[in-house]
Amino acid sequence: MAGEILSKKWLRRGVILDRTVVLDFDGVIHSYSSGFKGVDVIPDPPVPGIKEAIEKIRKQYRVVVVSTRCFEERGLAAIKEWLDRQEIIVDDVVSHKPPAIVYIDDRAITFDGDAGALPDKIKRFKPWYKKSGNK
Repeated sequence: MAGEILSKKWLRRGVILDRTVVLDFDGVIHSYSSGFKGVDVIPDPPVPGIKEAIEKIRKQYRVVVVSTRCFEERGLAAIKEWLDRQEIIVDDVVSHKPPAIVYIDDRAITFDGDAGALPDKIKRFKPWYKKSGNK
């Protein structure tokens, strides 16, 4: 029984936590089409379909939003206000990546075990919104 519970949940500091999915804010939830304008300036609409996706994800997982904007209180407040205006409900907003079963980020390279390919992947990397046809 305990093994079953631990395979489905995280054990942290002696407390069993529900499974967590972490989403980056800019470029994943906030469309970020204007680029960075300030820690508390969030001018753009949501990424199309993200609200509905988060609603579905929350049926099975705890959803946490992470952003470096949150290292300043006004950035954290701005994200929470923006989410409220967009009627996007999440479980938490934080400045650091908590333990999770998956991280969703527009500026990530999935590591496939080939360390030698990383320098080239980094050099060629572009977030989805900077690839041809997206901007």
